[in-house]
Amino acid sequence: MPSQLGANLGGIKRVDKWKAIFVSAGAIVVPAFEFMYGQGEAVVGIMTALLFFILMDWLSGIRAAKLDNTYGSRYGLDGVARTFFILLLPCGGHLLDVIFGLPGLIFGAISLGTLYHVLQSMIANSIRAGWGDWLPLPVLNWVIERVKSELDQKIQRSESRKGGTPE
Repeated sequence: MPSQLGANLGGIKRVDKWKAIFVSAGAIVVPAFEFMYGQGEAVVGIMTALLFFILMDWLSGIRAAKLDNTYGSRYGLDGVARTFFILLLPCGGHLLDVIFGLPGLIFGAISLGTLYHVLQSMIANSIRAGWGDWLPLPVLNWVIERVKSELDQKIQRSESRKGGTPE
């Protein structure tokens, strides 16, 4: 009986250890994310969408590069650095919003502009990879136009709030 009790306690310790690891990671990651990008459902949604489409862009880009023999590890490493740069752009927008006391305008404009660029790249890579026949191009083009429209509106709102005129 005591050996069975010890075996059960060992399992509890193992579960508690993993739980403590994930809770600790969450206690660090969530506040850091909120400091860098802001709070709210819209922030989480746009950053999740951006990350998702970056991963899709990577997947299609790797496949396209292998097909046309342009795949290289150096270019791939540059792509990793470029991705971190892209993911930090909205962070800079949020920090500027905080500095200027804006309600997420710069964050939104930079995030949507970045999403617009990533969607275009993903579509181009997918077509290069030979996946164009399976892409719902009318829907994706509609999404791109919608993102561009939102971006234009945010830029206009930002310009009107600071008294300037959009060029």
